[in-house]
Amino acid sequence: MPTTSARARLALIALLSATTFYCFYKSRRLKQLKKLTLNPNPSSSSSPRTGKLFFISQTGTSKALARRLLDLLAANGLAFELVDAASYEPEDLPKEALVLIVASTWDDGQPPASARFFTNWLAESSEDFRVGSMLLSRCRFSVFGVGSRAYGASFNAVGRELSRRMRALGAAEILPVWEGDVDDGDIDVVFEAWSGKLMRFLNGGVAENGVALGNGGEAEYSDVSDDDEEEEEDVVESGVVDLEDIAGKAASRGAVTEAKANGTVNGKRDMVTPVIRASLVKQGYKIIGSHSGVKICRWTKSQLRGRGGCYKHSFYGIESHRCMEATPSLACANKCVFCWRHHTNPVGKSWQWKMDDPLEIVNTAIDLHSKMIKQMKGVPGVTLERLTEGLSPRHCALSLVGEPIMYPEINTLVDELHRRRISTFLVTNAQFPEKIRMLKPITQLYVSVDAATKESLKAIDRPLFGDFWEHFIDSLKALKEKQQRTVYRLTLVKGWNTEEIEAYYNIFSIGNPDFVEIKGVTYCGSSATSKLTMENVPWHADVKAFSEALALRSNGEYEVACEHVHSCCVVLAKTKKFKINGQWFTWIDYEKFHDLVASGKPFDSNDYMAATPSWAVYGAVEGGFDPYQSRYRKERHHRSNQ
Repeated sequence: MPTTSARARLALIALLSATTFYCFYKSRRLKQLKKLTLNPNPSSSSSPRTGKLFFISQTGTSKALARRLLDLLAANGLAFELVDAASYEPEDLPKEALVLIVASTWDDGQPPASARFFTNWLAESSEDFRVGSMLLSRCRFSVFGVGSRAYGASFNAVGRELSRRMRALGAAEILPVWEGDVDDGDIDVVFEAWSGKLMRFLNGGVAENGVALGNGGEAEYSDVSDDDEEEEEDVVESGVVDLEDIAGKAASRGAVTEAKANGTVNGKRDMVTPVIRASLVKQGYKIIGSHSGVKICRWTKSQLRGRGGCYKHSFYGIESHRCMEATPSLACANKCVFCWRHHTNPVGKSWQWKMDDPLEIVNTAIDLHSKMIKQMKGVPGVTLERLTEGLSPRHCALSLVGEPIMYPEINTLVDELHRRRISTFLVTNAQFPEKIRMLKPITQLYVSVDAATKESLKAIDRPLFGDFWEHFIDSLKALKEKQQRTVYRLTLVKGWNTEEIEAYYNIFSIGNPDFVEIKGVTYCGSSATSKLTMENVPWHADVKAFSEALALRSNGEYEVACEHVHSCCVVLAKTKKFKINGQWFTWIDYEKFHDLVASGKPFDSNDYMAATPSWAVYGAVEGGFDPYQSRYRKERHHRSNQ
């Protein structure tokens, strides 16, 4: 018993000694830091270490912003080195006195793969008790995050995490994390505001957390209290500034005393901000109201000139010169790698903008479309007859850009088009199953099936929804419930989804589509938002081989029915339903469809099909080109390799 008591006393003495030693060490360390901070070494003041400006970038946005800041710093006589975090040795961070970071958030709230060594080092160091909480105590820093608010909780997660880890290692934060939203159109404004505050601090001002920069370039501490900071935040949160409208924290500390919401009505914002509007208009879009658009298709121009129609003309008998391409929602829930709009349109998981009247959208769309048709007058090949027909659209492709079924009044808009006997071809990206279920009859309803596995769908579509796969499968199930014509639309991207024959076949039964359109991806030029190149574009022979293999795997349920060589596109059709006595019936009797809609009685796809002409059938010598049109072949002068 006495031995046990003695051991306990010794253990207690050892614990008290260790605690005393630790407290003594921390006290001396803090005094040394304070001495260094308040009394900088004159020699170090005369030749301060160059600051580091890091960027963490995937598509180039953060890098471009960092370069802009570097120019501003240089203009103010401040020496900074621009550094890609991917090529930096993080073990050197304790040597840095001043660090600025422009960081993007990529997949699932993670940094781009190239920068993960840097971010992982910070995370591991901040959680390693052997490192200690004063490793970066000589460093001041600030972070600007670049991301998309549409991704919800993971919005700018990387910027926030970097700030937390740096602070955990003892670094002093000059400004709290500022956040730019690439989809809100105001990221440049927010970045400039953040840069302006940095300039004031670096030129000797007091930062928002009380840190100041003395003449020697070292940090000092002002008398700003926590209570003062809370008071300033309360002013901002009282409603003077709409933080979401400025896409970041530009006024998070009371910097802005008054702000007007950008294009808001009753708390709802315009979907199309001035920046997005300017970008889309530059691409040839005509913007309707605050969230819709219309654009003339090149195939509309082509058939006006008698030079051939699009693949829908070959497959389904539309008159391309009488087709209007439009959308009531420029927003989308995906950021596909092959997006032919280079992600200039907004994104979102639900309707959060003010809403325009559907009748106004239809009227304006037809008016703008007609004006674009009139501009074709006098163009070689355009006849008065075709021009007159083009002024009265008979078809509407609701697939211009974005997600049309996000628009809450989509049924009213479709009703208005049908009332004018304008057929509807609506494309959805398979992320809104309930919207599909509530849709009224559409002439032909498409679901984009860009991949057949969860992994490849995530890689190609880059969806906003965390449970995107469940949304996708449920959307296919909703498609199966429709009685009118339905289509799976597959976009083949070589190297991404061209090997998934078995997986594609397995999802046929889920949606049971009437048709499966298979098209090679269109290369739309280089873009910071996409890494696709011409190497990812399949030849028509590749598309045919894939289609034949898929038809063969279906054991005769589907056959390759039509092709349009010029568009690198073919269509599979249900054999029992659309091949009657050896004749394909993929075309549509549009007048019959409108009569059926007007009757108000139930009907299905069998009730309005029409015979497919021989020139459009798969394997025909015409390759899907209408022989009643004049084929025009451009002269191509390619540079010789010799």
